[in-house]
Amino acid sequence: MEYIRDYAMYAAVFGMFSFSWFGWAQERPRQEWRLYIGIASALALLICLTGVYLSITNWESASALSDLGSFRDYLITVYIEFFLAGAGAFLLIRKKRSDYVAPWIAFIVGIHFIGLVHVFDDPSLYLLAALLVVVSVIAVFAAPKLQVARSAITGIGSGTVLFGFAILGLVRFLSVS
Repeated sequence: MEYIRDYAMYAAVFGMFSFSWFGWAQERPRQEWRLYIGIASALALLICLTGVYLSITNWESASALSDLGSFRDYLITVYIEFFLAGAGAFLLIRKKRSDYVAPWIAFIVGIHFIGLVHVFDDPSLYLLAALLVVVSVIAVFAAPKLQVARSAITGIGSGTVLFGFAILGLVRFLSVS
């Protein structure tokens, strides 16, 4: 079944988190990257707002989350994600390894999409999960070589991946509406 409202929400939610990750990327990137990160942030915000508008104007359309079992599984997955991300960030900060917080969060966010594949009946979320996990691993090793914060690499990579999925949500919305 095609869930038109879910596709609009993909644009809204993935656009918002893309905007957020591009914001986090502003922590110690290379100077010449700043303009592009800012432009990417603005574009992500525009996609987010477009998704919000489409979600509101199609609120009565079908959604995977209308099923109580799917909604329950969604909430459980998100609560576990928040707990693991927060606990890991707390421990990293206490161990004075705060530069690893952004990759840790991206890793957990990526893994959580595996649990959402069956909720939204959307195998493309496996790809999203894999890409975010890859970004988190690359950031750990690439940032020191590039002499930037790990959050800069994580933010640019995660922001780009989520922006792509926000656009995919819009394309899917337009193809079924």
